[in-house]
Amino acid sequence: MASGERAFLRLVPSTTEELRPSQWFCGHCGAVTDETPAPAARICGDCGLGMLLEARADVVPQAGEAFLIVDASLSIQALSAEAEHLLAITEHDVIQHPVTELLTPADAEARGAEAFATTIMHAARGDDAPQRLFVRPANVFGVRMPLRVGLCGPPRAALLVLE
Repeated sequence: MASGERAFLRLVPSTTEELRPSQWFCGHCGAVTDETPAPAARICGDCGLGMLLEARADVVPQAGEAFLIVDASLSIQALSAEAEHLLAITEHDVIQHPVTELLTPADAEARGAEAFATTIMHAARGDDAPQRLFVRPANVFGVRMPLRVGLCGPPRAALLVLE
């Protein structure tokens, strides 16, 4: 390295963690890409609407799965077309609204609401371990939908995939 040049910083995994594969996916259509996007080119090449986000491969939504992107303040930042259809809403109507206006824990009795919010906040703040919960649409009773929650970004947020 020449005098005056600085080395680029890079992330290195902890020596106590196993290396986990990650994938980039579109925050709107869910299309998965194996290429790391250039910083200036993070718009989805398939739909042209969503920003490419990175998440663990075991959390990334599969084709046809509905998903939401939620920040650490529990505000919805994006959702897929499948989520719009499943929850009968439009993205425009729910962006920056609390996720609890759309989803609520299916088990509201046993610390359901607290566990739901805590799981999302931990994922959005960097907890890499995926979690699984059961939720229901906030305005519907008698429905249980499996939900997997994991970290995605940048920027750091929680990925909620309705299975």
